Amino acid sequence: MGWFIALVVFALVWWTVLFCVLPVGVRPDTQGDPEAGGWRGAPQRPMLGRKLLWTTLISLLIWGAIVGVVESGWISFRDDWLAIPD
Repeated sequence: MGWFIALVVFALVWWTVLFCVLPVGVRPDTQGDPEAGGWRGAPQRPMLGRKLLWTTLISLLIWGAIVGVVESGWISFRDDWLAIPD
């Protein structure tokens, strides 16, 4: 796997994990004050920095597993029954 493909795979994994992590621990604001810029249902404390850190850590683990499987040759599209026909 080249460095560009590895970077693209990491970006895809990172965005997927981000959308899985974003709703964790969110408590909506039941009152909301439109004059102060808050709306009913908006998160009170989204903790985005912490979620970005967790997203990166989880993504590195998943990405490492993907790179490991691809580099090991355990799954190959060049040999066996998964081979792409010529």
